[in-house]
Amino acid sequence: MSPAQVGNSLEAAAAHTARRAASYLAELQAHDGHWCAELTADTTLESDYILFQLWLYPPVAGKWDPPTRPSIDKAVRSILARQLPDGGFNIFADGPAEISASVKAYFALKLAGVAADVESMQRLRERILALGGIQSANSYVKINLSLFDLYPRQYTPSIPPEVVLLPGKFLYQMSAWSRDIVLPLAIIHASNPRKPVPAGFDLDELWAPGVSPRFRTDKSPISWHNFFLLTDRLLKWWERAGLKAVRRRAVEKAGAWMTDRLEYSDGLGAIYPSMMYVVMALDSLGVAADDPLRVRALSQFNDLIVDDGERFFLQPCFSPVWDTAISSYALASWDGERAGLAAAADWLLDHEIRRKGDWAVKRRDVEPSGWAFEYSNEFYPDIDDTAMVLLALRHVASKDRARQRACHQRALNWLLAMQSADGGWAAFDADNNWAFLSQVPFADHNAILDPTCADITGRVLEALAAHGVGNDYPAVRRGVDWLVRHQEADGSWYGRWGVAYIYGTCFALRGLAEAGESDREAHILRAGEWLRSIQNADGGWGESCASYDRGTFVAAPSTPSQTAWAILGLIAGGDADSISVQHGIEYLVDTQRADGSWDEELSTGTGFPKVFYLNYHLYKDYFPLLALASYAKTRPSWNG
Repeated sequence: MSPAQVGNSLEAAAAHTARRAASYLAELQAHDGHWCAELTADTTLESDYILFQLWLYPPVAGKWDPPTRPSIDKAVRSILARQLPDGGFNIFADGPAEISASVKAYFALKLAGVAADVESMQRLRERILALGGIQSANSYVKINLSLFDLYPRQYTPSIPPEVVLLPGKFLYQMSAWSRDIVLPLAIIHASNPRKPVPAGFDLDELWAPGVSPRFRTDKSPISWHNFFLLTDRLLKWWERAGLKAVRRRAVEKAGAWMTDRLEYSDGLGAIYPSMMYVVMALDSLGVAADDPLRVRALSQFNDLIVDDGERFFLQPCFSPVWDTAISSYALASWDGERAGLAAAADWLLDHEIRRKGDWAVKRRDVEPSGWAFEYSNEFYPDIDDTAMVLLALRHVASKDRARQRACHQRALNWLLAMQSADGGWAAFDADNNWAFLSQVPFADHNAILDPTCADITGRVLEALAAHGVGNDYPAVRRGVDWLVRHQEADGSWYGRWGVAYIYGTCFALRGLAEAGESDREAHILRAGEWLRSIQNADGGWGESCASYDRGTFVAAPSTPSQTAWAILGLIAGGDADSISVQHGIEYLVDTQRADGSWDEELSTGTGFPKVFYLNYHLYKDYFPLLALASYAKTRPSWNG
């Protein structure tokens, strides 16, 4: 068979695969025009759900009999179904047992009535002790347990509500999600709740001998970490002896800040765990259980539960804007005339945010625009989602063209205004880069900051170019310079919001290509060579979440989404004809299911690197379609 015949055969197979993928994806569109797939994570959400029930429904006379017992039992089954052979629990599929997830699971299971002497609990306890015991769990596990006197308060980080009183916009130097977690927790801890547990309940068996519960100090006597440990000791003194009037004022202001942000949203930040902490904070403030504000907050949290009779789990949030933008973009890239795309555009336009949020603290004079990730979260438009929506709207037309044009201009102006001083773009804020804050004791969730990153910077450059912002525009040049400066030594880019270096490299290359970078530039060639070098033998690409732990690429079995990212990156870098691309397309063709979808068990989305990972249940479908559509555009003989 000649090379031309091989190419034509692959093109025909790829076209057939794309048509089936497009049909499958189109069938998932809701009647109002949007998409929203399930979003899943690890067992920590179900474990925290059980802890939350203990807060909501305390024991009576030492006996715990909550009205939500049927749901708790389902949560127990959901947790146990994911226990590893070594007894522990991981935070990403195929990953090793992780101490914090394992401690949370043990607490939840024992609280729910699973006997400590059954085999599954014995294995779990042994694994926790091997990992360093309860003392080695992260600060949020210890904080949660301390609310019930199950971990000594003196060994948990202080979270002072007085942070809301600090000058210099200090609160807004933390990431948006950290603000939404820290302030409710600060309110809770200011009340020092010490909630009861069932009679005889403790976690004494999880304490590893010889492991200190104290905060570890740096060997160097002068460091930010040691400074914050000293600050923590001073804060604990302040809690005992400080001016009560200052504490009351701080709690009141923190409470007002929190309740203000419950407006125009589906919960504080519209994300777990802040939605759980809000209910607990309202209780700590003395808000009655039947108060409409608390009733709504609890209802919004419960909306995160998926209970279909066979499965029980909590979603960390909903992803409708993200899913709608990428789905419509992928479908339009393959077939711009497909029915339903106008409805998607209308739905996206209806969800543009027109109120100022936290971002306006640093960008006070900018007209509001942008999109959040969720259905309603108007204090927190997301730069990444806004860029993705603008890419979709470039290819998908609303019925009201004038409205769409006005929206485009506002959103472009907002995106440009949200560029950080270093030239890159972050997720929710600009210039959120006080690196020393990562050393505060409660920052071990690895998300205290919202730094500029390659994946978002690349996507913003792509969106700007799609709407006519040329490569001679200063913001574009600064964005390109940021990407070139932040390329890894091996030629890849670090991906903050997707796993991991494949994701970052894909969207950096796409942004650079749309910004006019020549595919003959050394940084483009190096990136393409790196992508080809990590391809799996089956033709696909895969990367483990362990890449974040090791700070370099760690191979994993091929996945549809990561294979699509690699193909998209290679095509953007000028390589549409290599054997690597052909084998990648063949992998997508060969692994597609009969219904037009793909299977993907591994986590390819990132919440907090090293801490929390996500499985977006449409990544496996719309990114392969987008890759196939992009490949089609490089085939002169392919009419789609």
